[in-house]
Amino acid sequence: MSLPRYEKYKDSGIAWLGEVPSHWPVSSLKHIVACPITDGPHETPVFLDEGVPFVSAEAVSSGRIEFSKIRGFISEESHRTYSQKYKPQNGDIFMVKSGATTGVTAIVETDADFNIWSPLAAIRCGSTSVPRFVLNFMRSQNFQEAVTLNWSFGTQQNIGMGVIENLALPLPPIDEQQAIANFLDHETTKIDALIAEQQRLIELLREKRQAVISHAVTKGLNPAAPMKPSGIEWLGDIPAHWDRVQLGKVCVGISDGPHFSPQYVDDGYLFLSARNIRVDGWSFDDAKYISEQDYREFCKRVVPQEGDVLYTKGGTTGVARVVDFATLFQVWVHVAVLKIDNTVANPYFVAYALNSTNCYEQSQLHTRGATNQDLGLTRMTKIWLALPPKEVQVEIVGMLDQQIAQLDALTAEAQSAITLLQERRTALISAAVTGKIDVRSLASFPLPARLR
Repeated sequence: MSLPRYEKYKDSGIAWLGEVPSHWPVSSLKHIVACPITDGPHETPVFLDEGVPFVSAEAVSSGRIEFSKIRGFISEESHRTYSQKYKPQNGDIFMVKSGATTGVTAIVETDADFNIWSPLAAIRCGSTSVPRFVLNFMRSQNFQEAVTLNWSFGTQQNIGMGVIENLALPLPPIDEQQAIANFLDHETTKIDALIAEQQRLIELLREKRQAVISHAVTKGLNPAAPMKPSGIEWLGDIPAHWDRVQLGKVCVGISDGPHFSPQYVDDGYLFLSARNIRVDGWSFDDAKYISEQDYREFCKRVVPQEGDVLYTKGGTTGVARVVDFATLFQVWVHVAVLKIDNTVANPYFVAYALNSTNCYEQSQLHTRGATNQDLGLTRMTKIWLALPPKEVQVEIVGMLDQQIAQLDALTAEAQSAITLLQERRTALISAAVTGKIDVRSLASFPLPARLR
């Protein structure tokens, strides 16, 4: 879409904002609000199973409040108490002001009662500002850059209330704000629909991936093969020439890492936890490192090596992956190292089997703990697998490697499409709210149903 520009521009005087249309004044958030910017209570309420919804940072995402992700519920009494400081109303804007999602915003689209916690700053627009224009400006690349430039770090990133209220924004005439808001609501709704389609495709591909794996490791590759009851509920019928076996019987050793957090270093030996292990690959972006002294000390417990199967037993319990790299590393308590008996089992077949629906359900049933859920080493040895002859395992692994690679490639394409659409949405919002494009003649659109 090729969009026109305004005729004249001026320097806003703010580096992160740049030029704006010449007839747009530049103000600050504190000058466009109906009441001072505030936040929720700075105490932890008593949470209930039902009551008044209590919203915190995790429920604020992509311009909307996701009530399915609220922190919990509070009593009517607590709601009345907290409402003396601030009571949400339709059209208010929330901005996360502390934590990993600092700067993320959402707008209230309900008249129902709820309340918020202290990580959220609440902004109520006055008569000179259109809430959805202000929301979109706060979602722009420019404003997010300003947030990043002004936040501070303690135990986590945060931005103070006094800083928020002094952040600048352009303020077009009220009818122009509304036109920009209408245009962006129309265009971003279309983009969001395309993103949702790609997300549904990714979910279908994941389901297909799981089904392909689960069928191959319990039924084999020959649909005409005679079957027999396995005697195990989770496995069902298996090929007649296969065995059923518990995980402990295909391992010559099972251990986990240290049961405490070591001292991390900037440069040392790779130290893997459950979050670094995924069924579709390694996730090393936030990997930790330990000293050589700690590495050698932990090796007295277990020495992870190429060809071992790593199996998560805490956190993302029930995820397996074969070590396919030669780098020396160690694991934390939430990761089990399975030393596979190569005379009876192929490590890659074992990993595929553990990632099947059949074994995953067993892993969840064996997981214990009130607060820290853990699949104990002894309990995991009792997980049942269907075990074909070694040469059949190799054939199944070869087939799965090929089919899973194709499914993962399609998933990556869909994820790439989502990233491009998200970038397009952000660029469009930023261009419209800073006046880099003139949408006044394009804004006569019906509002999305959720905004009427």
